[in-house]
Formats: sequence, C-alpha cells, structure tokens
Amino acid sequence: MQHYPIFLKLHGRRCLVIGANKAAAQKSEDLLRAGAFVTIVAPNLDSSCIRVIERNKGRAYHRAEEFCPGMEHGAALVLSVSDDDATNQAVHESCCRQGIPVNVVDQPALCSYITPSVVDRSPLQVAVTGGGAAPVLARQVRAQIESLLPSAYSRLASLAGRLRERVRSALPDNEQRLRFWERVFSGSASQSILSGREHEGEAEILRLLQEEKENPNHQGEVFLVGAGPGNPDLLTFRALRLMQRADVVLYDSLGASALLDLVRKDAEHIPVGKRCGKHTLPQEQINSRIIELAMQGKRVLRLKGGDPFIFGRGGEEIEGLLELNIPFQVVPGVTAAQGAATFAGIPLTHRDYAQSCRFLTGHRRDGRVNLDHWAPFHTDETLVIYMGLKNLSSVCTQLRSAGLPANHPAAVIEQATLPSQKIVEGSLKDLADKAATHNLSGPAMIVVGPTVPLTSRLAWYDAISEEIDSEPVCGAKPEPSTASTSSSPC
Repeated sequence: MQHYPIFLKLHGRRCLVIGANKAAAQKSEDLLRAGAFVTIVAPNLDSSCIRVIERNKGRAYHRAEEFCPGMEHGAALVLSVSDDDATNQAVHESCCRQGIPVNVVDQPALCSYITPSVVDRSPLQVAVTGGGAAPVLARQVRAQIESLLPSAYSRLASLAGRLRERVRSALPDNEQRLRFWERVFSGSASQSILSGREHEGEAEILRLLQEEKENPNHQGEVFLVGAGPGNPDLLTFRALRLMQRADVVLYDSLGASALLDLVRKDAEHIPVGKRCGKHTLPQEQINSRIIELAMQGKRVLRLKGGDPFIFGRGGEEIEGLLELNIPFQVVPGVTAAQGAATFAGIPLTHRDYAQSCRFLTGHRRDGRVNLDHWAPFHTDETLVIYMGLKNLSSVCTQLRSAGLPANHPAAVIEQATLPSQKIVEGSLKDLADKAATHNLSGPAMIVVGPTVPLTSRLAWYDAISEEIDSEPVCGAKPEPSTASTSSSPC
C-alpha cells in the first residue's frame, strides 16, 4: 500500500490553491464543498476561477500575486496547479518544512498526499485511487461504482447517522451493534429507504432496534464456503457476501493468501492448515472448533479450497451442526479439478478423445493409496487425482497395474489458476521423476488421460507452463508435445 487512505476534515479551515486555470477552479470547488475556506494565489484569474469566487463570496478569495514561501503558513492543505516548475518546487519545499499536506498536480514526486476519484453519496463517500500511476483507470473504476450505488444511499447513510447515538445507547455491546446494523442494511428497512419510503424504513429500523435490545443472544451461524482453486476472481458472488459477514474465519492452506484479503477486515483469522498431510488441527478438532465458535453466537466462515463437497470434508464438518441445530449455509466453489484443467488448457471431456471423467483421491484416511478399488480404467476417459503429489510414484504405478499403458499421458498442475501455475507433462512411466526434477511441492492436481497433450495447443493462461517430452501416447489422437516452455497470453 503506497498511500494511507484518509479523509480530512476541512470544515472552517483555510486551504491554498496555487494557480488560476480550469483545474484550479475545479479543485477549489471540491475544497469548498468540503467546507473549507479557499484562497487562490495567482497574479490573474481566468474566467472559471472568477466564477468560483463570485459564487462563494465570503469563503473563496483571490490573492493577486505569485506564490512566495510563507504564504502557506496556517493552511490546512495546499494544492498547486501551476505550470511553473520553480513555483511547484517552492510550494512543495515550503509545505514540507511546516508539515502541511501538499499536492502538485500531475507531479507525484512533489506530493505528500494524492486526491482520489470520489463517488459522493454524502455522508457516504467512496474514494478510488491509482496511487498517481493510473488516474484514468481510477476514474473508470469510479464510474463503475457510480452505477452500483443509487443516489438514495445518501438518504440511507444520513438516517443511520441520525439514529447512531440512539442505537449506541440502546446496544452498548460493539458486536451486538454490528449485527443490528447488518440486519438493517441487508433487510427490508434499507430497501424501503432506497425506494423513497423513508418513514416506513425508519419505523422498521426502530422495530429491529427494540427486538435486538430484548433478545441480544443470537445463535451463531456457519458458512461453509468453497473458495475455488486459489484465484480470487473465481469466487462466487454469494461466497464474497458471506466472507464480508463473518466474525471469524477458519482457513486451510488452499484458501489462504489473497483470498483472506477479501474477508471482513476485523474478522478473527484461525489457520487450520490442511495441506499435503500436514494439519495444524486434526479434522475432528476443526469440527469441534466450528461448533464451539457458533455456540458462542459467532458467524463462522469455514473457507475451503475448491468445493466443500468434493474431497473437501464438507460433509463431515456439517454433521455436528445438524445434530445441534446450528444454522449453516454451504456455498459451492469452482472445483480444484475444473480450475486446474481449464487453466492448463486440458479439457476434462472431449467428444473425440475422452467421453467420461472421474475424480479420485490419491490419499486415504489411513495415508495409503488404493486406486485399484476403482479399476478398471480406460484409455478414453479422464482421471483427476486429488491429493496425489506426495504419493505420485505409487499413483502412476497403480494406474498402470490397473490397465493403463506406461505411455498413457499424464500431467501435474501446481498452483493452478495462479500466476505461479506450473504444468509438468509426461506419461505414467516418467511423470513422477519429472515432477521431482521440477521440485513441485503443491498444492497440485494430477490429470491423466488422452486430452492431456492438448495443453500444448489449448493452454491460454499467462502462467509458467512446463511441457516435457513424452513418448507416443497409446490410444490418443492428439500429437505428443515436444520439449518447450509455453507462456501463452491471457
């Protein structure tokens, strides 16, 4: 984070604008709307600045001279739009000596603060900035947010402000107030206000307040959310909404990193660390911890990689919730198999090569690999093996013993859907050795089947892709890949 976001209270304070062009008029208007007194410093004013002063007599002034060090004394903020480099440098140095926030437009090196693009639904405001590097992009993002926030949000925020002290007095507990306001903003009260029925909405808020005051002990709730294979862009809208509501999140290694940045900022984070046989907490303790937190009245987010019901132990985690009648929701996620195969350019089914697909696990509860149980395997189907990297050699051996040829195509996809994604392609005879050569550590998916060689043509994701020599594929129509490194544009 290059800049610390902050909103300054300028009401009744003096600000200086250096320069007298259209940009100076616009910046002055912004400062005046924030309640500041503005002095425009320039020998002469253009017409736009003259109009600003005429419209704001008593609050906007003109100082008809060039800037000199000392003029900034006592100012709460200084903004320069001068075309003169020497003037801009002098403004910057003078303000820095006195610790006055200063911005020289279009010169980031001379700015101690930046002015963001603002979506104004006062008292609700949303600021967007590109850190001075991409102002046009920031404006486009602002425009998108503008379309999502009706102007009626101003009325909703104003009403909440008027009732804030009343709510604080009735509900002294912070968490209880948080739950109350979330009920208000996500329920019928806010919809009434946004629809123009403000009196009706206010009455509903007061009813909810009385209800909350009389019944402060809410039962907790559990959100079992599939976070997908790792790329935050693959989250569902519902997953994101529940991530923003959670009081506490239990996450494993497959659902960490950038995904956690999307969880509510003040939520408690509890790592449970499920990855490749290394568990911070055993599954039974995870189940108990979820129940314990929910019984405390918390909204518990169980953030899981992939989909909770596909090798995610989601069924185990909700059994205890059902027994105790604890409310819960399950949100499906993009499965690790789908994400890995799609981002590697390997179709799971293809009418010319593979007419079926099976998801298998390379790791059982007792740690053994037992793929023979699902034999026989066929050369015209796709197999996706979860949690198989640790036992990759045994996985390949068992698939061969169950009927697949040694040169049957196979690949390991590590860090699927992320910029660090890596694909190691080979056959059942040599895949384990090639994976070891490339120091794969996971998380990873194993894909076996006749569509694997298509990755050389269909790989579309701009990521690290290792394509290794493989022998001719038995029963597969695609041409085998040759040794190369692929990095296709997204």
